[in-house]
Amino acid sequence: MNKKTVTAIVPIVVFIVLVVLFWFALDNDPKKLNSNLIDKPVPEFQLPALQNPEQVFTKADLPDELFLINVWGSWCGPCHIEHPYLMKYAQKFSIPIVGVNYKDKTIDGLKFIKDKGNPYHMIIADQQGNLGIDLGVYGAPETFIVDKMGTIRFRYVGVIDDRVWNKKLLPIMEQVKGSDIQPVATQ
Repeated sequence: MNKKTVTAIVPIVVFIVLVVLFWFALDNDPKKLNSNLIDKPVPEFQLPALQNPEQVFTKADLPDELFLINVWGSWCGPCHIEHPYLMKYAQKFSIPIVGVNYKDKTIDGLKFIKDKGNPYHMIIADQQGNLGIDLGVYGAPETFIVDKMGTIRFRYVGVIDDRVWNKKLLPIMEQVKGSDIQPVATQ
């Protein structure tokens, strides 16, 4: 090859390499973390209820319908941002939300719920983070879509707001449930 040919080819090769790199970067959503539990059952657990530590929840206590698991903590700034949205969705849709109060002090978790309201069907106190570890939680908030058979179908890391609910979670929940998810009828 002569020098002129190399000079002409090098920029083209560099351009192609950059295009390929950018293409893969576009598909790299930082909120999408792979989970080994997708299409696997919710892990076994035996943990106390936040509001009543004498009551122990196990996997058998989870809803036998499509539901969400929302991992949160009073110490988590983004959880404070997300909470009003969860309150709205709990009132508007008939999808149970199971709260996992993650690595939190009982008194702080209770105060959070008392001050901000309770969107949860049940709240599991995971003070040591064991259930969080079994779920592969990186932090909070994280939300999992679980089908009626108890199989984890989707994981979302970050704050759920209207955009995330409408563009990501709702379409997946409708697909998993097999029909349109209708808002709760208001009177």
